[in-house]
This record gives sequence, C-alpha cells and structure tokens, in this order.
Amino acid sequence: MKKLLLSTLLVSLCLSSFAQDNTEKEATGYKFTDVKRLPVTCVKSQDNTGTCWSWSTLSFFEAEMIRAGKDSVSLAPMYIVWNTYDYKAEKYVRMHGNINFAQGGAFADVLWAFRERGLMPLEAYKGLSYGEDKHRHGELEAILKAYVGAVVENENGRLSSSWRKGLDGVLDAYLGEKPNEFTFNGKKYTPRSFADNVVGLNPDDYVCLTSYTHHPFYTKFAIEVEDNWLGEFNYNLPLDELMDVLDKAIDKGYSFAWGADVSERGFSRKHGIAVSLDKKAIAKTIEGYDKMSNSEKNEAIYSLKTIQPEITVTQELRQEGFDNYETTDDHGMHIMGKAVDQNGNKYFIVKNSWGDYGDYEGYIYVSYPYVAYKTMNVMINKNALSKELRKKLGI
Repeated sequence: MKKLLLSTLLVSLCLSSFAQDNTEKEATGYKFTDVKRLPVTCVKSQDNTGTCWSWSTLSFFEAEMIRAGKDSVSLAPMYIVWNTYDYKAEKYVRMHGNINFAQGGAFADVLWAFRERGLMPLEAYKGLSYGEDKHRHGELEAILKAYVGAVVENENGRLSSSWRKGLDGVLDAYLGEKPNEFTFNGKKYTPRSFADNVVGLNPDDYVCLTSYTHHPFYTKFAIEVEDNWLGEFNYNLPLDELMDVLDKAIDKGYSFAWGADVSERGFSRKHGIAVSLDKKAIAKTIEGYDKMSNSEKNEAIYSLKTIQPEITVTQELRQEGFDNYETTDDHGMHIMGKAVDQNGNKYFIVKNSWGDYGDYEGYIYVSYPYVAYKTMNVMINKNALSKELRKKLGI
C-alpha cells in the first residue's frame, strides 16, 4: 500500500468530534447522515511518503485502545517504519534481492513490529531528523534501495560484518535514533513495556480477511501483491460473508483497517466520496453522450452533482478486477463508522491519513459497492467475527 500525498502533519492528541451538521455539503448532490461513528484519534498526515500502511494500522490500534477503555494515545508510525525497513533489508539480502524493497507495506508489518519491537507514542518519536518539518521519504527510499542493492551485488564473495550498522546509520540519520527508554505521562518506558502496559492489546486478537476465488474459501493465503513482502496471511471469505462481517463489526463497536484501490475515477479526494458508478446506465441518461469526448464523458459521469446508480458487485467481477490489475494495492485507511445518503444508500466512513483535506476534513464516505469491489483486505479484531465463523476458520 503506497499512495502518496503531501499535506499538513497533525500531531495533536484528540478524539474525532465530527459534527453531524458538517456531513451535509452543497458541493455535490450527496448528503450523508451518520448512522454510527466510533471514537478515534484525530486525523494525521503521512505527508509525502508511502507509509499509509503504518498510519492506518496504528490509527486502528488507537481506536482499539479506546474501545477497550484505555486512554487515547497517538502512536508513532515512523518507529514502525524504522523497524520494518531494518527487517525488510535483512530479508532482502537473504533473498538475494528477490523481494520488493520500497516504502510500501502491509498491515502485518505493523503487527510484526508490535510483537517483535514494541510500540512508542508519537510524542516520543516523530521520525523527522533530516531538516524537514514534514515527512518526505523519496531520498531515504532511494538511498536505502541503493544500499541493499550494493550489499547483494558486492564482489567480495561474502557479506561483511558491518553492512547492518551502515543501514541502521542511514535510518538513524533520517528518522532519528530510537530511544531505548522514554518518558510518557511522567513514567519511564521501553518500547516493549509501553506496548505491553500502556497499549495493552493482544497481537493474537488481530486477523486479516479478504475474498478471492483463486484460493479456496475458509482457508488462508498470502495475497500476491508486491508490498506483501512479509507474506501476510489472509482468511478467505465469500464476498457476501466478508461484507456482512464488516457491516456488523461497526454495529458491535469494532472498527478495522482497510486496504483498497483508490485509483478509480469514483474515488473523489476533493469531495471525500468513493462510489463505483454504473457508467453504462448513467450514459443512457446524458443527452448527447455519444458525441462527447472521453474527458467530457468522464466529467459528466463523475461530476457527483446527483446520486447515480452503482454497479452490482459480484464475486466474479471482483476477481476479474484483481486478475486484470484493475484492482491494485494502493492505500491503507481506517474504517470507523457507517452512514446513509438521502436515498438510503449505505456507506462506510473512512478515516484517512492525508491530513484534514476535502469536504469532510480527512474523512471519506465510501459506498458499500465500492468496498465490495475494491477492497484488497482488512485487518480486524477476531472477536468482531461470529463464533460460528471463527470456528469455521479455526480462530
């Protein structure tokens, strides 16, 4: 998941207090009424980096802390990024360069770091040690990629004992040295003790779900995308069961991390709306459509000035999108609520990591058809699943 966007970094600690009257905007024909909105920490920004996977998963964990009755805490995404790059480099070298090495990652990367390296609060580790006030990782990624490439291609016939020190030196120079100990709310912690005693979540409670037919349902498999370098396993459900889990999860008070394709024309960043429109049905209602240029056709269909019909998403259509590279592993976000439009159509409310941009100040209303069609996978607390489904999956 590697979508990039430059926007303002928000580091203040807060709970979402998005007022109901702010959900009605005149810029489009869509007016939303929130059905349920779960408490979350404030919207932040990944800035000019491909680290959405870290920001979205930690936003989800922050919400899980609130759901469990713990104090609201903003966690440090760049602490996860430091540790993930470190481990990814080791695996890249062991695999002789035959895995993806880039900014992108998956929800499982954060879970791995949580288990193996602990967690830190954002106030203790901001990851800005290279003369910038916003996260910009183009130079860092290029240097790290060249570095591990040189390690793999070296002509010495064996690895030196210092290549890891050099790698960690680059990470320290850009993101900052990781403190072995820090103070939080007047108490001293290590990343491990902070994860165990303050965050207090059980990593074994979290599972990833998806829905594809090239693997048997009710089994688990590693999704075949480049950023899944860690081999994250996902439990495979029929599409209708996956959507039922997600719909009921919000009702039960469980939010979830959402990995999806956001390259579709129906995903409007400006207006904070994502819909999978039925272009053929809409075209029949537009006078002179056949005489329009392609750009004029797209503008007419995706103007969002009125609510338009959406496609019927089937298991076959979803699979076709994945197989044909039409559904791509773009972006990680955090689904934390449900809403309806004025016609009663259902939407999930998504907290993004691009700052407080757009009509809904960093939030997006995503239609159920869009989620059904363009979801790559989700990470969710296994307790959000029914007992029957958990038994069927062996979890």
